[in-house]
Amino acid sequence: SESTVYFVGVISAKAPEQKGTNSGLQRINCVTFPNADTMSEQQLLKPGDWSYCDYFWADRKDSQSNSTIAGFDIILVKQLKGKQMQKEIAEFIRERIKIEEDYAKNLAKLSQSPLAAMEEGTLGESWVQVKKSLSDEAEVHLKFSSKLQSEVEKPLLSFRENFKKDMKKFDHHISDLRKQLVSRYTAVEKARKALAERQKDLEFKTQQLENKSSNKTEEDIKKARRKSTQAGDDLMRCVDLYNQTQSKWFEEMVTTTLELERLEVERIEMIRQHLCQYTQLRHETDMFNQSTIEPVDQLLQKVDPSKDRELWVKENKTGHIRPADMEL
Repeated sequence: SESTVYFVGVISAKAPEQKGTNSGLQRINCVTFPNADTMSEQQLLKPGDWSYCDYFWADRKDSQSNSTIAGFDIILVKQLKGKQMQKEIAEFIRERIKIEEDYAKNLAKLSQSPLAAMEEGTLGESWVQVKKSLSDEAEVHLKFSSKLQSEVEKPLLSFRENFKKDMKKFDHHISDLRKQLVSRYTAVEKARKALAERQKDLEFKTQQLENKSSNKTEEDIKKARRKSTQAGDDLMRCVDLYNQTQSKWFEEMVTTTLELERLEVERIEMIRQHLCQYTQLRHETDMFNQSTIEPVDQLLQKVDPSKDRELWVKENKTGHIRPADMEL
C-alpha cells in the first residue's frame, strides 16, 4: 500500500540564531530547531502514528565516542537488523527442513527392518501395517520439507534481494543533503562574521569623521557603507540558500523515512504470512500422519488370538484323529 506523505515548511528566519537566544530558534549540528518553549506550536506530521518521520530529526550522542549519530542512520541500522533477522529466520527454517529430511530418511530405513518379520496371523498383518505406516509417514515428512523449502525458505531468502543496495542509496542521498546543509551553515557563519567586521569598520570610520580625528572623507564612509550593505546582502543570500537546503533535506527525510517505514511493515507482514504458511503445513503434516496411523488402529482392533490360532491350525494341521489305547 502507498504511504501518504505529509510536508510542512521548515522554519525560516532571516538568519539562524545561536543556541540559547530569545529568537525561538536554536542551531544544533548545523540544523535549525525551535526552542523547547515554542515546541507546543509545532504539530507532528502524523499524530498518533509514532511514525519515523516525526521522531528522528535530532542527532544522538554515540555512547562509544564523542561523536554523534544522525537520527536517519539509527533508522537505517534498524532496517539492516531487520534484514539480518529475516535471514536468520530463513536459516532456522533451513534447519527445520534438514531435521524433517533426516527424520524421513530414518523412518524409511526403519520401515525396511526385518525385525519380527516372522510374526503371523492378524497380529502379523498389524505388524506389517505398522512398518508400512513408517514408510507412508516418511513420504509425508519429505513432502513437508519440500514445501517448507519452496513456500517458506526460498521466499524469505529472495525477498528484497537488492535491500542493501537500496539502503546504501538512501543513506548516500540523505548524507549528501546533510553535508550540503553543513556547507551552507558554514557559509552563513562566514558571511555573518564578514558583516560584523564591515559594520565595525563603518562605525569606526564614522566616529573618526565625527571627531575629525582623521583625514577620512565622506567618500571613505560611503565606500565602507557600500561594503557593509554588500556584506548584509551576502548574509541574506547565504541564509536563503541554507534555508532552501534545509527545506530540501527536511522533505527528503520525510519521504525516505516513510518509505523505510513502509518497507518495514512489508517485511514484517511477509514474515508473518510465511510463518503462518509454516504452521499450516505443520497442521497438514499432522493430519497426513494421522491418516497413516488409522489403518494400524483399525487392524489392531481386529487382532484376535482365537482367530490367529484357527488360521494357524488350518494352515499347519497334520491330522485330527487322536491316538487311542491299545487293546489286548
